[in-house]
Amino acid sequence: MGPIKSSKSLVLRLELIGIAFITVLGSALHFTYELSGYNPLVGVFSAVNESVWEHLKLSFWPAMLYAAVEHRFLGRTVGNFHAAKGLGILVMPFTIVGLFYLYTAFLEENLLIDILIFVVAVAVGQLTSYRLMLWRPIPKAYQISLITALAILSALFTVFTFLPPQLPIFMDPVSGGYGVSS
Repeated sequence: MGPIKSSKSLVLRLELIGIAFITVLGSALHFTYELSGYNPLVGVFSAVNESVWEHLKLSFWPAMLYAAVEHRFLGRTVGNFHAAKGLGILVMPFTIVGLFYLYTAFLEENLLIDILIFVVAVAVGQLTSYRLMLWRPIPKAYQISLITALAILSALFTVFTFLPPQLPIFMDPVSGGYGVSS
């Protein structure tokens, strides 16, 4: 076990609350770009179209916000907090992409399955954080690597909102466009 001063039950409770928080806020962010009158700043944090890439923001940004709030309660008492949150947040978009492309290889896209994948990805990410917070100490190099990966992904979400590569994951299946221009 790592250097944890907070109780396991407190950590688990906060991670479970995080599942609800991230799911609700992420669901709302699906609509905020349009509701904002297509404000570009809102577009950085919201889905600007129906592409797979844009839907990854719906777990990423709420999870980052929740981690910032959660830091107030656990950041100084859980030795692996930053590494745990870093890995947990990174697991979410990878889970969404993996499960989405796996099921659409065999079935037609289905809104109910898409929503279920979103919730599962958030739960997997939060529970990954929970397990890692209770694990043995993580070397500083890994912690720095995870935080760096989050910073890079934050930058990519921002840049690719406006200048997405012309790849299938970035294409809006409704309009055929990319990024804010779709």
